[in-house]
Amino acid sequence: MLRIPRRHAHFVFAVIQSGMTSAIAAAIASTPFLDDATFMVHWLASWLIAWAAMAPIVLLAAPFIRRLVLALTIASEP
Repeated sequence: MLRIPRRHAHFVFAVIQSGMTSAIAAAIASTPFLDDATFMVHWLASWLIAWAAMAPIVLLAAPFIRRLVLALTIASEP
């Protein structure tokens, strides 16, 4: 198993989250090609482009989103 230091967890999170999100979005965008035998080719090309675009965006946006969530929520009482 790949062991990455915890201090780099935000990078790992960004790669996994952007990969999953872009894979789902690319699959939805590629549904017109389900009838053809070209679905996988279109999905893979779309996914790679989307992942390359989303990974840096997620990496840069995550700290701001985390702060926004903390500002919009309150800690529950024990």
